[in-house]
Amino acid sequence: MKENGWLGLTFNACFLTFILAPLVVVMLVAFTDKGFISMPFDGASLRWFRAIVENGDIVSAFWLSVRLAFAAATIGVLLAVPAALAIARYRFPGRAALTSFFLSPMMIPAVVLGIAFLRFLSLLHLSGSFWSLVAAHVIIVLPYALRLALSSAVGLDRDAERAALSCGASRFTAFRRVVLPMIRTGVAGGWVLSFIQSFDELTMTIFVATPGTTTLPVAMYNQIAQTIDPLVASVSAVLIVGTVLLMMLLDRMVGLDRILIGEAR
Repeated sequence: MKENGWLGLTFNACFLTFILAPLVVVMLVAFTDKGFISMPFDGASLRWFRAIVENGDIVSAFWLSVRLAFAAATIGVLLAVPAALAIARYRFPGRAALTSFFLSPMMIPAVVLGIAFLRFLSLLHLSGSFWSLVAAHVIIVLPYALRLALSSAVGLDRDAERAALSCGASRFTAFRRVVLPMIRTGVAGGWVLSFIQSFDELTMTIFVATPGTTTLPVAMYNQIAQTIDPLVASVSAVLIVGTVLLMMLLDRMVGLDRILIGEAR
């Protein structure tokens, strides 16, 4: 393979610097010892990291976001897998329209979805509950889970499944022991992307969330709107480090190439 010349290496270095510079600045600001956002600062301090633990609203919002993202990603995958298998295996009238319908939340602006969810849940008197928020997030993350599950299911060889059925296995056993292991990379990748999308969703959640169901992105947005202290920078730094550690753990245990693009290690 031809190596990049100095021009290509310079471009790549500038591009990476452009991408990573805001993250580095946020992490540096998190260590300021001042009571306001300041860069550069005179001395480093862990003051604002201790403030995270002392802020009950931020901690509660974090755990709510974790539960919400876990529930939405899991339900989204449970709905996406049978839909992907049906779309990949069978040819029926309206197949393309059904696929477009499942993927349509990706094409609708989040503001429009938020207003629609707010109106719909208000009419049903369901606004303000945790599970109504889960239902809204499931609709948001379902396209991500479906796309990756569908990519694994398209062209899937059914001979192994037929062999299991001919040997007396039930359809559920054949799915669990044969089909699911063959599409597990797409399912796992869809779950990870769905979790990230749900955890990070802000625009739509602002319309649906209530004081009792405030997620971490909404809590951070409210913090920025009300104060100018570096608490949000410290929370962002923790999330950045946590995300990097989680990606390293997944790469060591499973392999990010297998989760995200389905390559064998």
